[in-house]
Amino acid sequence: MLRIGLMTDLHYADKKPVGSRYYRETLDKIAEASGKLSGSSLDFLVELGDFIDAADAVDVELSYLKTIAKPFAGICHDRHYVLGNHCVDTLTKEEFLGAVEREKSYYSFDRSDYHFVVLDSCFRKDGKPYGRKNSIWTDANVPPEELEWLADDLQRNEKKTIVFAHQRLDNEGDHAVNNSPEVRKILEDSGNVTAVFQGHSHANDYHQVNGIHYCTLRAMVEESGLENSGFAILEIDRQGGLKIEGFKKQVSYQWT
Repeated sequence: MLRIGLMTDLHYADKKPVGSRYYRETLDKIAEASGKLSGSSLDFLVELGDFIDAADAVDVELSYLKTIAKPFAGICHDRHYVLGNHCVDTLTKEEFLGAVEREKSYYSFDRSDYHFVVLDSCFRKDGKPYGRKNSIWTDANVPPEELEWLADDLQRNEKKTIVFAHQRLDNEGDHAVNNSPEVRKILEDSGNVTAVFQGHSHANDYHQVNGIHYCTLRAMVEESGLENSGFAILEIDRQGGLKIEGFKKQVSYQWT
């Protein structure tokens, strides 16, 4: 069995709440999540994007990232970070990835009998990567080079596969990847993708599209108080069954 910790949209920042987003409270929420997840024998941990919220200056943004990265790193040694639009609003991708000790923004890896894919949709329609306030959050795209890589990666893989993304791939609209139908076709054509886990729209949601489960997790930053946090453990059994154990405001699911 594999056990994978999942959380999304922490939006940590040392600033006052705006609307339903309580940025500073993320530190308390992740501390509580750490207490649960650290003792759960996780195989690895995934943050599905918007780890930090945007700042007006690079040094301020890097301080946000350093502050939240430390307790997150304490949960599990094997960690993966999906780029969210806020992660690379002020920072460049190289700056963010360097700070969390990752080399690439999209890649794949194997654990046991499963294949995992991390995608990066933080590209403008013209193919330029997000960074230094050069983007609009509704203009999220998977560029041709990444699409080609994804199709090749899945074609060469024979294992059951799970995909991690930030912007949504199961629909169209402001929170979706603009070319999500093209991405979905690649996932479907592979015949091996069983599920996609994503964030960005901050609320629990689930769709099954052409046999693939698309699970949108709840944002940790939403609403005040530990009772309004959200995170999960994904369990994959030897028969390929998937179970999401949701904590706090995160919904639980089970798929055979």
